[in-house]
Amino acid sequence: MNINFAMWRTAFWTLVKMDTVEEWEELDVVSKWLIATRSAVTAVTIYSCIIAGLLAWRDGHFSWVPWLIVTLGLFIAHGTNNILNDYTDFTRGVDKDNYFRIEYGVHPLVQGFWTKRQQLQWFAVSGVLAVLAGIYALIYTDFFPIVIGLFALGALVLLLYTWPLKYLALGELFIFLIWGPIMITGVYIVLAQGWTDNAWLVALAGVPFGLSVASINISKHIDKMSDDKQRGVGTMPVRLGEVTARYINIAALVLTYAVIVYLIFVPRYFTPVMLIVFLAGRRLLLALNMLSKPLPDGPPEGYEAWPVWFSGFAFFHNRMFGGLLILGLIIDTLLRIFVSGFWPMR
Repeated sequence: MNINFAMWRTAFWTLVKMDTVEEWEELDVVSKWLIATRSAVTAVTIYSCIIAGLLAWRDGHFSWVPWLIVTLGLFIAHGTNNILNDYTDFTRGVDKDNYFRIEYGVHPLVQGFWTKRQQLQWFAVSGVLAVLAGIYALIYTDFFPIVIGLFALGALVLLLYTWPLKYLALGELFIFLIWGPIMITGVYIVLAQGWTDNAWLVALAGVPFGLSVASINISKHIDKMSDDKQRGVGTMPVRLGEVTARYINIAALVLTYAVIVYLIFVPRYFTPVMLIVFLAGRRLLLALNMLSKPLPDGPPEGYEAWPVWFSGFAFFHNRMFGGLLILGLIIDTLLRIFVSGFWPMR
């Protein structure tokens, strides 16, 4: 087994499909983990941490070592959740008979690449690494109460997301909260080693990216709601119906941009450079246009990503929006630090 750095890069940017156990066994440990945890999606955790790090830097709280440890720990925690997600769904029979999940990526249990015992072993190792990063954050902040609470909340959501939260139509809400205001504010508080006067604005600044991530999750659940309904998985689209779910998703995407505009012109927490996110407008309009129409009965001619539909357009938007958001924050931060009195906060 050779280390395949090219596969690391591929697995980090795209969802890898693999058909034979022989291909799987040729992979190195890191490649297997990246593919099994769907790291092309869990990369959103790194985006959230980068946003938090930039906000902390502009406020004078940034430090490389704690940021790297917490970011890596949260990235591993997200992957750990996906390993448990697959284990839980497989054990409950949700992933039986070529379910939606294996249509767009590797599912080691369904495809026989891992046994249930091996899946739990990978979960345990990943979980321990994530917990160690969390313990570091607690020690670094001298066991600040809010950090303790966030550590406990993260552990509960990791364990309970797949069941029962997703079955109670709460999964989408927690996706928004965790990868938006909670994670971004949490990382910021760790770096600041406590609560600051700007913490509430940091939480609001986390809302746009959280909504963008949630839009992918809602879209995915609309794409597979027929299968979820048959298996008794009560996601938000299953509980509320496709039409309601589509319009909630449209509202989430529009609100993503509205919050940024508010933060620029009302408290002036952001500078006008953050309007750069509107360069993702064409992708936004594409996603909104698709969400305004019902899910097709089958793939249009020439469309090769089926059964991924709404989630593909939401992911396409999120990648550009997230990149522009971070680029804007980098410029915004440099302006705040090096240009005295530029766009003063109210």
